[in-house]
Order: sequence, then C-alpha cells, then structure tokens
Amino acid sequence: MSEYINNATRRKETLKGLIRDLHAGGDVDEIRERFGRLLRDVSAVEIAQMEQELIDEGLPAEDIKALCDVHVAVFQQSLDAQEVPEMTPGHPVHTFKYENFAAGEVLTLLEAAVRDLPSENGWTRAQMHLEQLAELDKTYRRKENLLFPYLERHGVSGPSSVMWGIHDDIRAQFKTLRRAIDERDQTQVAEVLPSMAEAIRQMFYKEENILYPTALRVLSDAEWVAIRDQSDEIGYCLIRPGDQWQPAVAATSVADVAGAETAAPAVLAAGAQLPLDTGTLTPEQVNLVLKHLPIDVTFIDETDSVRYYSQGPDRIFDRTPAIIGRSVQNCHPPQSVHVVNELLEAFRSGERSSAEFWIQMAGKFVLIRYYAVRDEEGRYRGTIEVTQDIAPLRALEGERRLLDEALK
Repeated sequence: MSEYINNATRRKETLKGLIRDLHAGGDVDEIRERFGRLLRDVSAVEIAQMEQELIDEGLPAEDIKALCDVHVAVFQQSLDAQEVPEMTPGHPVHTFKYENFAAGEVLTLLEAAVRDLPSENGWTRAQMHLEQLAELDKTYRRKENLLFPYLERHGVSGPSSVMWGIHDDIRAQFKTLRRAIDERDQTQVAEVLPSMAEAIRQMFYKEENILYPTALRVLSDAEWVAIRDQSDEIGYCLIRPGDQWQPAVAATSVADVAGAETAAPAVLAAGAQLPLDTGTLTPEQVNLVLKHLPIDVTFIDETDSVRYYSQGPDRIFDRTPAIIGRSVQNCHPPQSVHVVNELLEAFRSGERSSAEFWIQMAGKFVLIRYYAVRDEEGRYRGTIEVTQDIAPLRALEGERRLLDEALK
C-alpha cells in the first residue's frame, strides 16, 4: 500500500511539474514526449487533483484555464484509454452526457447552415440552430449551481475555478455570434463560429473524461439524488432526462447532503414566536413574508458563506439549496471574484455600507444592491444582496390613487 501511495504521489508531482513547465512556456511536443517517457497512464481524478493543488499553491485559476486545452491535449491518450462507466438514464451524469450529444448534433447543423451562407435559407437555419444551441447554457448553469457546490464540499474546487471561466468565454462568443447572424455579418460569423465550436467540443471532452469521472469518484448516491432533485428548476439542454435511475437512498440522507442548513431545524415548539425588534412572528410567517417580497434576497454571513436565499416565484438569478454553506467567492466566475472580495473588504472595514449595480438582460432592467449588515456594536455580521427587476417601475408615469384602477 505504501509503495502504491508513493508511486501515486511521485506521479502527481511529475504531472504538476509538467504543467508548471507548460506555464513557463515550454515546448508542447517536448513536454508530451517527456510525459510519454515518464508516465504510462494518468487518471481523470489525478488530473483534477493536480489542478486543485496547483490552485492551492497559488497558480491563478485564469492561468490554469489558459493551459487547460494544452494539458488535456498532452494527456489525451491516457484519458482516451480510461474506461468511463455507462450510467443509467436519470442519473445526472447520464443527463449531462445526453445533453452533450444533443448539443453536439445541433452544433453540427449550425456549422452546415453557415456553410450555405450567404443564402437566405442558410441565414434562417443558422439563426434557428443557434437559438437551439443556446439551451446549452442550462447545462453550464446546473454545473455551476449544483455539481460544483457538491464537489467543493469534498475539497474539489478546481472545476468551479477553471471551467466556469471557460463557460463565460463560450457565452461571450455566443453573444458575438448571435449579433453577427442577426446583422448578416458573414465575415464575423466565419471568425467566431470555429473557435466557439472548438471550445464547446473541448468542454464536452473535459466534462466526460475529467469532470464526470472525478465527480463519480467523490460524490455519494445521496448527493447525486440531491443534484437530480434540484435540477428541474434550472432546466435541461434540448432533452428530457430519463427516470430509470432510482437508488435506494433514504430521504433523510438526501436532506443531509443537500445541506442540513437548507431547512430551518425544528428547534421551536409549535406556535412559538420569534421576538423581533418591532413585533413577533412565527417561523412560518417569517418564511412566508420573505417568499412574498417583490425582491430576491440572499444573505452572506461574516465568514463569506451563503446562509439564506429567498425562494420567490420569479427569481432573476439561479439559486439552489446546494449553495447554502458555499463560499460566496465560489458562487461567481473567477474573473469577477476580485470585485466580490473588494466589496466585502470595504464592508468589513467600514469604508462602505452599500453598493449598487444594474444590468439589462432578457428584457429586464435588473438592479442589484448590496448592504453591509452590522450589529448594535457596529460589528460586521454579513452582507445582504437584494435583486429586483425595476423595468416595470421605470415605466411608471402619472399617478394611481384608486384601488379600482389597480384591479382593472
């Protein structure tokens, strides 16, 4: 056993050394040759651990992302040789892979349509297939808001640091391509589509040969059930998941891995009142009030952990029970984490007590406000995020003073 551990450790250190050499600008072909001489095989889990340790040692996630395609290419022969288990329909990994297959088919159709440009039929088909491919964002959102949080609970934060950044790169390319197709800009389409298609297919490969095998190694059936049960709210890419996977996992186990903190513990007697500064409410009333506010609320405590989010009927941004207890830094793409840290540090120091941002998306004008929460002694206790679509408010004119007018 000790010999196996030593060999695995040496192999992992060798892998990390190769990545450091790539980072330093080493020759890819020479590094590939060294890899072939020194190592016969490498598992997906070892690559994930290697990325994780490099991040822990201080190599920026952005640098890992930039090197990701290169080191996957170096290790591709070993990855291709490993066995990836077949999953039962309904298991989240089966669903993810089924989505990849469907999205890959649509991507091929999109490329065929673009080859027919500038015919009107080509433009029409390109626009149609691009909108179908937009569903792939649901796959990325389920990874970011469900799979990544569960991996982080096992100390595997590399995927959320690296893959999220690649998701955002693909999203940016998608927006550029959509605009080019809308404007009938064939030159721009020819520039953007090949790189976007390559990035999407590379992501399929990284998911199916590194991410999912790693996740299957570290997550329990109960955690996979929790991921499955929270997936419907975000939705799926072009497919409907199967229902054949039905593991014998007790509901209490699922509740535990979904986060024991996701539901308020029954520590109060039935009918007990919570004493507040200006009144008393039962826990049920508190929950109902928060759910019916015309805003989305998220609370982050003084340790930067997500402790609560309101579950209204029309949330603007994805929130799932999986994020409860998650570091708020891991809830954002890597390129924006520095903004999060700067804001929280300004709140902690007392330099600021609030901040506002606004964006336009999908016909909404979204106002995002952050407020520092302090106790009576002025100590920082956390941050509240308040999000609201204010497009209807910006459209208001004149006055409305009568209830009857509001009911018309």
